[in-house]
Amino acid sequence: MLYIGVDLGTSAVKLELVDENGNIKNEISRSYPVRFPHPGWSEQDPDDWKKAVLEGIPELLKGFDASQVRGIGAGGQMHGLVVLDDEDRVIRPAILWNDGRTQKEVDHLNEEVGRRKLSEWTANIAFAGFTAPKILWMRENEKENFDRISKIMLPKDYINYVLTGVHCTDFSDASGMLLLDVKNRRWSEEMLRECGITEKQLPKLFESYECVGTLKKDVAALLGLKEDVVVAAGAGDNAAAAVGTGVVGNGGCNISLGTSGTVFITSDRFGVDPNNALHSFDHADGGYHLMGCMLSAASCLKWLMEDILHSTDYTGEQAAITEDKLGRNQVFFLPYMMGERSPINDVRARGTFIGMTMSTTRADLIQAVLEGVSFAIRDSLEVARSLGIDISSSMICGGGAKSPLWQKIMANVLGITLKKAATEQGPGFGGAILAMVASGAYPTVGDACGKLITVASEVGPDRELTARYEERYRAFRKIYPTLKELFPQLQ
Repeated sequence: MLYIGVDLGTSAVKLELVDENGNIKNEISRSYPVRFPHPGWSEQDPDDWKKAVLEGIPELLKGFDASQVRGIGAGGQMHGLVVLDDEDRVIRPAILWNDGRTQKEVDHLNEEVGRRKLSEWTANIAFAGFTAPKILWMRENEKENFDRISKIMLPKDYINYVLTGVHCTDFSDASGMLLLDVKNRRWSEEMLRECGITEKQLPKLFESYECVGTLKKDVAALLGLKEDVVVAAGAGDNAAAAVGTGVVGNGGCNISLGTSGTVFITSDRFGVDPNNALHSFDHADGGYHLMGCMLSAASCLKWLMEDILHSTDYTGEQAAITEDKLGRNQVFFLPYMMGERSPINDVRARGTFIGMTMSTTRADLIQAVLEGVSFAIRDSLEVARSLGIDISSSMICGGGAKSPLWQKIMANVLGITLKKAATEQGPGFGGAILAMVASGAYPTVGDACGKLITVASEVGPDRELTARYEERYRAFRKIYPTLKELFPQLQ
């Protein structure tokens, strides 16, 4: 049998065709634009996602027996606000996870409603990227649109609605809305009242591995698939990526170096960081996880390489960063290109190079970006360690993880062993695994991962290099507190 994994990302949708043994049979990508109508705003048209998926699946299936497709599962960009009217028409462009317009609403929730109450209701505090502050922003700034809302959804849930006609979401993705009682896996009545919405306006909740429905007749005909193809609830991109690297059950860790960066720590028990520096979310396997999220990770390197240095030769440029230079770079980089979430929660923070001299080279700048992102990932890891969580190794995935140099820097900055899965396809592969469970090919997510996921390579820390990076990390930790009060003045 065959399964389709959907990775609904910020810049493109990636579609994967996977067999029951986890072999990737085909993959394609279709891009779509991100719109920035005002500084700090970030939006997309959900119809662009719809078109990319509906046109992409037939292309993915060319040369294959479409009758063998048994299920579809999606991992998607989190937190995006998709609103539909009473005829299921999109009311306005989706406000994305990296949109920073909601600082006023975030301040209201954290300071006036109060962090303690928010944490009691949802296990989290408000961040600018979360969905609830966006709803409050709509109520304040687009009252006419707000009054038309019949359904509130997340990006990948809109795709599931297109496929099945069912208004649905899963617990992992819903955890990032600041509307879910994460511990008890239900909508928070208190947060719904705070946002002026009702449970009727929210989608039905499912576990990520549950079937939400099958293909609508017209969609099945359009895609060339059978109507009984199962659609799984799917998961938020980080939870789906964790499934795709086998990080399920208790005590696992996955580091993702994609557009954003995350540290994802699994648990079979509910827990909350008392300082709320890490998110406390439901996991796609039915358990829980803590997550630290930085808004700009591999995207920082892409910006420097392509927009500033006008180069796409990532391997060639990194070749100049030789072994003797590691841990000795005098240039530091704060990777806060779109503000930052974990652990500082500062929408006003900005990217910064510091320590440059007339002898600074382009290789020094590239190295500073690789190291700055690694240092910022460590910030979240240090919060987990302060909670008594012992992390000696982690899986690593995402576009940035394709760089052996970045893997080596990261392993030594963190002081842990990093492992890569043999099949590293991120959220799309995790979505395909969830589709396998939803269609009955495997009884649990853990069983599926145990059969399908193997480690292909690993890189461990070097004692001497780790010591050098420890010194550099201590210096890095001083930069943001020194500049914190300056950032708002610059804006």
